Amino acid sequence: MKGFALAASLALAVGAASASAQQPPQQQQQQPQQQPPATQQPKPAPPLLTPPQPPAPFPQGAKVAWVDFQRIANESSEGKASTAKIQALIQKKQNEGQEKSKQLQANQQKLQTSGAMMNEQARAQLEKEIERQQVDGQRFQQDAQAEINELQTELQTEFQKKLIPLLTQLAQEKGLQLLLSRADAGIIWSDPGIDLTSEVVKKLDAASGKPATPKP
Repeated sequence: MKGFALAASLALAVGAASASAQQPPQQQQQQPQQQPPATQQPKPAPPLLTPPQPPAPFPQGAKVAWVDFQRIANESSEGKASTAKIQALIQKKQNEGQEKSKQLQANQQKLQTSGAMMNEQARAQLEKEIERQQVDGQRFQQDAQAEINELQTELQTEFQKKLIPLLTQLAQEKGLQLLLSRADAGIIWSDPGIDLTSEVVKKLDAASGKPATPKP
């Protein structure tokens, strides 16, 4: 059974200083040409809103059903909270990486513009500092990614501990013989009524005491 997917990619660029943006030259203003009045077109009628459809009833006597774990993660309060924690950590590490990158770029720029005027000792010391910052930047990226992966695994494990008992309970209530994961089972078509994803989301939110934000 696949768990919920959370964004955990980290891009922390540590490289050379970026070139300063050049302002485009101002163009001479041209006198606007007078255009003939356009014929006013009638506004199209607003599209008719389709009323929300009630969930399909569970087929009587059905012994097989399925759930969509990605939807459970996206729609449940537990899944949203876990995603927010991951995103907060990613943003924190990105900010730290950007600060390290700025310091490295400042030293690289200093070496490029003033290195020729430095004495041998000062230049060697600056070059050594740049090398240290580059190595530190690489280690920081590796450590940051490992920390994100660790948090993701921890949250995913906690999520599944809460979810699996609810799935078992729901399967017993429905009298099922088999409950499938949509992604793993490769379902092409099924009766809409055997999709129990929404029921699982409701049960998970009720158990956590944090109802999910309703969709607009």
